[in-house]
Amino acid sequence: MLTTFDEARLFGTRHGTGVPRVLALHGWRRSYSDFDAMFGNDLDGIAIDLPGFGATPPPPEPWGSAAYARAVLPVLGEMAPSVVVVGHSFGGRVAAHLAAAAPEQVQGLVLTGSPLVRTTDGAWWPRMRTRIGKRVARHHLLPEAQLESARQRYGSIDYRAADGVMRDVLVEILDEDYAEQLSAISCPVELVWGDDDAEAPLVGAELLQQALANAKLTVCPGAGHLTPITEPDQLRAAVDRLLT
Repeated sequence: MLTTFDEARLFGTRHGTGVPRVLALHGWRRSYSDFDAMFGNDLDGIAIDLPGFGATPPPPEPWGSAAYARAVLPVLGEMAPSVVVVGHSFGGRVAAHLAAAAPEQVQGLVLTGSPLVRTTDGAWWPRMRTRIGKRVARHHLLPEAQLESARQRYGSIDYRAADGVMRDVLVEILDEDYAEQLSAISCPVELVWGDDDAEAPLVGAELLQQALANAKLTVCPGAGHLTPITEPDQLRAAVDRLLT
């Protein structure tokens, strides 16, 4: 059942009947319902719609993932004293900030399909296009109609689908670096990754494992990017390991 959490008016749902021990954060253009199968009927937790997705209104200005984490932080006050945070894709960016900022509340982290380290597989090109586009728009070097045509032609699927403040949010997060947050994460981390993930390739998970102090990598053969939908049992197993 859809409900609201704290004064930030984050919408989402509660799972189970006990005190929530697991917080799930979805990916870009996704919603809280991605985690329904992972929670099942016996895992106590909360899955929310991040601002700008599902039922939660967009942020008032272009937020980065740190601002998203600050908006989510009050939800931890409605949960057990220590929780496991599950982050998929964009939700993993937010989860990394949460774990770094609130180590006393986050006892474990499950990351899946989350691009938190930069690789050498060509992923620099979307960021470069983003920077060029920002510079062109800032200096009014092209008419808006022509600029929008270029965005629709050369932008990623996520970029073309976004509009208003959410397009600016996407630009913000694509240029972020998480080295400081990763070095500050002290809790155990479970990495659950599809070996056919085209959005966040497996090489990024392997580099992420090296960057974290205490991380275990589980590879899901044949799985792509939407692991909360296709690999809920693997995510649940990772959560259970951190809860015990």
